Amino acid sequence: MKKEFIFVGPPGSGKGTQTKMLSKEFNLPHIDTGSLLREEVASGSEEGRLAASFMDNGNLVPIDLVSKIIKNRLSKKDCENGFILDGYPRSSEQALALDEILKEIDKEEKITPQVFYFEVNQDKLVERLVNRRSCSKCGAIYNLKTMKLKDETKCEKCGGDLKRRDDDTEEVAVKRFTTYFKETAPIIDMYKKRGWLSSIDASLDIDTIYKNLKGAIK
Repeated sequence: MKKEFIFVGPPGSGKGTQTKMLSKEFNLPHIDTGSLLREEVASGSEEGRLAASFMDNGNLVPIDLVSKIIKNRLSKKDCENGFILDGYPRSSEQALALDEILKEIDKEEKITPQVFYFEVNQDKLVERLVNRRSCSKCGAIYNLKTMKLKDETKCEKCGGDLKRRDDDTEEVAVKRFTTYFKETAPIIDMYKKRGWLSSIDASLDIDTIYKNLKGAIK
């Protein structure tokens, strides 16, 4: 049976860590929309060149173009048994666009996507973001508050330098949190009414969250 998992949650809620773990265990492609757009730009495809024209000027990539890129990705052979969609949709307009994409790629199959909402309060999220560090070499992510590191300046996987993103400040984190919920609250309600939504307490430790996530899979 094809599995279609959709993950929604504010930046810093930890869904990226969990989706990668789930992808490995279930052998399903993890599709992070931010990475997907960057890969499309790097490929030099027509869609990638169009996306770059917006991204290079600091503008949002139009809904129709993002939808086309996502549809192309979900139509690939490695998605035949399912996929894990991370960070999309983020608005009602995107959610409706995804409905149409899934109708086309699933054809006559009656598949009900499962949506996991990573729920975490603002104070906890801000605390995570201001303490988040990422490796400049391999991209590994650490949290100085919840993880005991031998050296808070070095990656324990590859030895690269640990850096804080410029936008991982309290002021920016609060703004991102507010903007996210303004955009996303309607789709959370929509998926809940459809019976697709499972709420995950994202304030817990990584292993407990993953255990709860697996337990919520239908």
